[in-house]
Amino acid sequence: MIFQRALRRELVSTAGAVFTTLFTITITVMLIKILGQAAGGRVASQDVIALIGFAALKYLSIILILTGFISVLVVVTRSYQDSEMVVWFASGLSLSRWIRPVMSFGLPLVVLIGLLSFFVTPWANRQSAEFRERFEKREDISRVSPGKFQESSSADRIFFVEGISGDSTKVRNVFVNTIQNGRTSVVVAKEGTVAIDERGDKFLLMDKGRRYDGVASQDDFRVIEFERYGVLVARQSQALVGDLSARSLPTLALIANLNHFNSGELLWRLSLPIMGLLLMLLAIPLGFANPRGGRSANLLIALLLYIIYSNMVSVFQASVVQKRMSLDMAWWPLHLSAALLIAFLFCWRLFVNHPYHPATVWGALKRSWRSGKAAK
Repeated sequence: MIFQRALRRELVSTAGAVFTTLFTITITVMLIKILGQAAGGRVASQDVIALIGFAALKYLSIILILTGFISVLVVVTRSYQDSEMVVWFASGLSLSRWIRPVMSFGLPLVVLIGLLSFFVTPWANRQSAEFRERFEKREDISRVSPGKFQESSSADRIFFVEGISGDSTKVRNVFVNTIQNGRTSVVVAKEGTVAIDERGDKFLLMDKGRRYDGVASQDDFRVIEFERYGVLVARQSQALVGDLSARSLPTLALIANLNHFNSGELLWRLSLPIMGLLLMLLAIPLGFANPRGGRSANLLIALLLYIIYSNMVSVFQASVVQKRMSLDMAWWPLHLSAALLIAFLFCWRLFVNHPYHPATVWGALKRSWRSGKAAK
């Protein structure tokens, strides 16, 4: 019991360090990506913090899977490196006795991964999509970055303003290029304001400017000077549609409508907690390290196994989406194979001193070959 408590404390402290590292890397990458989108006018600058939070929730389940896997692997490897496993085995205890303390550490992680996968991540995807859609439906002038050309949401108008006031309702030195019915119209003005009519439509009212209709080399080219001119910016706002894809639907909605897209998403959500549990069990026999050697070999193998496992889940998900497999036939073979691999590795480590163990037989053959060569 003293050993198990010490082991759990070490697993928790290692998991804290691993989680902090992975979470910091993820947040940094998301921050760079979303700040780039905000600078490019694709998301609102005031929504950056919220979008980073939603992105963090989206990847949190993957981070927790890696945290549990790496933590168990590092602790087991350190025990081999510090020869603690020699004392453990000399006391008559086997490697299988590690399963209980590892599971007492890992089961709360598995439950949290399941909650994130089934409930939190779809909610975060919906919220992120609504933030982006809300920005896309804003009036075109409020989306314009000063000193930068910006295309309207309807893709038929290009805006350029030299400056925007603090309340985003007034602009200075406006340029508007509109293409309507195959005819080009350019409007330039010193200033403009955003106004809303009785129907709720938003207009940009420009003062003291000129309008150029058509092409200068053609006969129908016109130049019009005006004191005030209005351009429709956005019609009456509509309700947000949101993200209707499978990845944003609640789990109960997926189960209620099991088409091939929803079945593939349900397979992915179901696979995450199972993968988290099996990877932590896999890390116990995989953490073997020769005290006289390094620990890089088993870490590389563990990384390779995780990549293969994760990619194979994506392959099975794509097979369900493409109707090559049903959900009933796709969700279990990969996890069963992982469980069989874990059982095989445990048997390999538990019976390493058995006379018919492959390693023992291979060592005997090598010694026999060397003795025969020396006799000659």
